[in-house]
Amino acid sequence: MEEMIKDHVEELVDYIMHRCLWQFHSRAWDRERQNAEILGKTKQLLCAEPVDLSTPDDRCYWVDAVALANGFKRRFPWINSMEPKNITLLMQALKERMDYLTITKSLNKELTDPLY
Repeated sequence: MEEMIKDHVEELVDYIMHRCLWQFHSRAWDRERQNAEILGKTKQLLCAEPVDLSTPDDRCYWVDAVALANGFKRRFPWINSMEPKNITLLMQALKERMDYLTITKSLNKELTDPLY
């Protein structure tokens, strides 16, 4: 199961890196928040869970999450047959990988510049 999730995470990362502009915020805290909110709401949509839409920020993240969930379902049919507990594991691993790639490993010095 762990190897399958790792393989699937890389497929989803590739999809995001090629199709989603939200990964390119200019500050580390923005990227961390985007990853958490969009991928969290995407997980909720994929698991048919309720999604909080009470604030304008929630609704903004939800729009990106809807597009991402729809793209995942269309491009990766295997996600449609996954159980919610496995989707949860997959999406957590995806968030960790995106945080690593877009924040921790990033060479963009603007991410940590306090004056930017």
